[in-house]
Amino acid sequence: MNTQIITDGLSLNNAKKALIMIHGRGASAHDILSIARHLKVDDFALVAPQAENRTWYPYSFLVPIEENEPSFSKSLDAIHQVVVAVQQNGIEKENIYFLGFSQGACLALEFTARNAAKYGGIVAFTGGLIGDKVYEDNYTGNFEKTPVFIGTSDPDFHVPVERVNETEALLKKMGASVSKKIYENMGHTISQDEIDLANQLIFTKK
Repeated sequence: MNTQIITDGLSLNNAKKALIMIHGRGASAHDILSIARHLKVDDFALVAPQAENRTWYPYSFLVPIEENEPSFSKSLDAIHQVVVAVQQNGIEKENIYFLGFSQGACLALEFTARNAAKYGGIVAFTGGLIGDKVYEDNYTGNFEKTPVFIGTSDPDFHVPVERVNETEALLKKMGASVSKKIYENMGHTISQDEIDLANQLIFTKK
């Protein structure tokens, strides 16, 4: 997959940390990058891949995985290629961070759970693991206390709280240090409180 990648912040060869930012359905790499000005990421390289036709996969994240193929596998591979490119610039996995909103949050969680390791941190603004159910056999590795923040609304039209809770349970089982906050009737958006918690829990940790 020849994915377009937009970068901001420090250049990869000057940064010690990188934040991979994954946009939601119908949005763009530039949209998700605009969130960075609210985050404590001044010393990060920011890397945002652009999905073909602004979507990472065509249907809901809750349908059987094969219904979202081949886009789903291509999108996972696109994130893998970004991670490889970041590492080739000398940034270790433990200094690679992930952030996504909505469909991008689902993809960030899915990719990291399939490739669990000690990452810098993971921020999922409204998302959960992908599939008609959580297929534990798809996920391998150990997060080694990687900090994860998941924020979501109850209710959310796209992401049921049950899936967020199932995702939290699986990530904890895989060694992640998960912080979850459910906001009553927040709507499908990113709140200032979520931004503040992401900064506090993920981006200012030493």
